[in-house]
Amino acid sequence: MSLQVTSQQVSSNGGRKLEVIVAGDEGSARLDRVLAQRTPELSRSRLKALILAGSVTVKDAVVRDPAYHVASGDTIIIDVPEAAPAEPKGEDIALDIVFEDDDIIVIDKPRGLVVHPAAGHATGTLVNALIAHCGNSLSGIGGVKRPGIVHRLDKDTTGLMVVAKNDHAHQSLTAQFADHGRTGPMERGYMAFAWGVPNRPHGTIDAPIDRHPHAREKMAVRQGGREAITHFEVLSSFAGRDGKPVASLLACQLETGRTHQIRVHLAHLGHPLMGDSVYGAHFKTKAGQLGAEGKHALTALDRQALHAYLLALEHPRTGELLRWESPLPEDLLLLERALAAAV
Repeated sequence: MSLQVTSQQVSSNGGRKLEVIVAGDEGSARLDRVLAQRTPELSRSRLKALILAGSVTVKDAVVRDPAYHVASGDTIIIDVPEAAPAEPKGEDIALDIVFEDDDIIVIDKPRGLVVHPAAGHATGTLVNALIAHCGNSLSGIGGVKRPGIVHRLDKDTTGLMVVAKNDHAHQSLTAQFADHGRTGPMERGYMAFAWGVPNRPHGTIDAPIDRHPHAREKMAVRQGGREAITHFEVLSSFAGRDGKPVASLLACQLETGRTHQIRVHLAHLGHPLMGDSVYGAHFKTKAGQLGAEGKHALTALDRQALHAYLLALEHPRTGELLRWESPLPEDLLLLERALAAAV
């Protein structure tokens, strides 16, 4: 293929905006394969990251699926941001520190904070804040972009996270997270506001999780996926305007730690998280069953209603059992009160 980039210009983010027009013999080919041929200066992994990050448009529409099939004559625009530094820099970002010693630091993560640098989030992450706070003491096992990180919370999930400050702590915590309390003391508990009420007061969702077959930024329950187990208990239920149950507050505990696990499992159960625009979008009309206060609180929430309230682990050096609990943040307290008000 001799034809490559059709044109390029400076992008608003300081990078480059590349334009590719699909040639006749490329029609019906996969998007990632066409771009790999036409932009050899960008690696396949870089192209995939740009597609998943929403930096590629086809016919003026964002396409996030690398397997999307283009048509002859389609115009593809790739927004390539300016290269970010190889190593993240420390930034003065306030942290809610629950516990800290020479080995670990436990924080109560707020909504909106991305854990580590990635496509679209090169700065302003938890890692940037930790580098500023801890200096060079963070574990290097996670790599330069994820120093000390042994587990993650989604950007808009709030709650407790532990970070390793040295390699010994990192190895111990990684082993504990891999075990997830099967033989050790680790516990990870979440408060989840879900649509509807499960038909039993407590239960276990044992369903494997893998990448969604079509929407690659999502996860899904799939045969052959990685083992995923979530335990839940119904703490309370909330009635709608008609007096019938419309939502519930669940306590969830993880026995495995897959990406988006609780969000995927509750949606699979038929009770997606309130406010979850990815896995519960088809439940938006349910908001019409809420009272005025409930509608307002849900709109103001503008995120999935999930909070990591419990974290228990064995201290990596002393062996002491440590346990922390985090109360519901203000936005979820407002939602709980509004749901309880019913009308």
